[in-house]
Amino acid sequence: MIVIAVYISIFVNSYVFFKNPFEFYFGYLVYVLLLPVFISRYSFHKGLTLIFSILFITGIYNILLDNNTAPLFFKVFTGLFLSYFFYYYIIIEFDYDLERLFKWYLKGSFIASVIGVFQFISFQIGFVPGYDFRWILNKWGMVFGGNFGIRINSIFAEPTHLSAVLSAAFFVSLYNLFNRTTFGLSKLQSVVIIIVYFLSFSGLGQTGIFICILLFAISYGVMRYAVILIPLFIISFNFLYNNVKEFSERYDSLVGLFTGSKFVLGKTHGSSFILYNNFTVAIKNFKSNFLFGTGIGSHPIAFDKYSLARGFKVYGFNLNSADANSMFVRLISETGLFGVSIFLYILFKHYVKKNPLHDSYHWLISNSILVMILLNLLRQGHYFLNGFPFFVILYYFNSISYRSYLETGKSLYEQTVRQEPPEEVTETVNL
Repeated sequence: MIVIAVYISIFVNSYVFFKNPFEFYFGYLVYVLLLPVFISRYSFHKGLTLIFSILFITGIYNILLDNNTAPLFFKVFTGLFLSYFFYYYIIIEFDYDLERLFKWYLKGSFIASVIGVFQFISFQIGFVPGYDFRWILNKWGMVFGGNFGIRINSIFAEPTHLSAVLSAAFFVSLYNLFNRTTFGLSKLQSVVIIIVYFLSFSGLGQTGIFICILLFAISYGVMRYAVILIPLFIISFNFLYNNVKEFSERYDSLVGLFTGSKFVLGKTHGSSFILYNNFTVAIKNFKSNFLFGTGIGSHPIAFDKYSLARGFKVYGFNLNSADANSMFVRLISETGLFGVSIFLYILFKHYVKKNPLHDSYHWLISNSILVMILLNLLRQGHYFLNGFPFFVILYYFNSISYRSYLETGKSLYEQTVRQEPPEEVTETVNL
């Protein structure tokens, strides 16, 4: 039952119980029901407690300085605190069985992809209830476009969310497609996920494709596979640029804005300008509050001060001020060097490289989740939507488990269930 609740909190965020004074997702209900049980059963993680204590103190300080407001701070901080501790407890509850937890995510991704295939077929034959899910999901949008008239988003609110959540499964699916042995999914299931990922026609998904190619190149040797990977990268980019209008317009506009071109209404892509505008706001806010930022939830306040679109009379260019249109941009603005450094530390320190001498699942989990984390940092500004903290924590403990595997020949799960945790690993887990 816990497993079902956890994965619904990850995959089902296109339905809210109420929208005021904040949007209450299914995941929040899961936190409320299970967190008290976990807190009574397990102790607080010292590392997480320290991080959130600092975020809390700096947040209150910025409220006193009028850099933030109490409602904005507590709304975001509470959700962030509950979600990270909740998913940390889930890892403990399942005895650090990271492989099993990740494979359940892969199965969930396949189910979501099957629904996506059903949505696509329903649209082609004109079966409205089969492709328009607004009759059952109240925070779900219908998105037309792409080469087939519809951009698939399955049960997710929009195609971008589908691309973000399924990105790790997409990486694993590519691996399965080109290897004799498969992980977590059959080859047929992998093909289904790949097809739906492409059918989203999401700019974020297309970015994910390039990140996957880059990580495979790094893992298997850039020079060794350069003859295959470099042409594949060029062909993929040219295909998307010449055949997907959304991709080419966003690419041209982003390159133009970041190289000094001015915004031109009707020519510059709106989404590209919104991202550039939020980035500009974050940099200006960072310069004034570079160490700890202006506190969790404060970016809308900074946006009102520094937005390039303050004088625009056309609606839409001040959107996404709440989440900065990018988690990395939001971290720069709200948490400064402190928050950015923590994320960069986790990404680099706990990345698991492919080791030909030690063939284990850790490399595959690490790289696939890295794709998801990078995509969220690039374009998903919500800190805990779609169970993002779960994957950050999974990424972290996966490297701890890999270290245990290298030292003892046993994963962290194998050490835990046998009650033989090596002293060094135990200290690392209890930071």
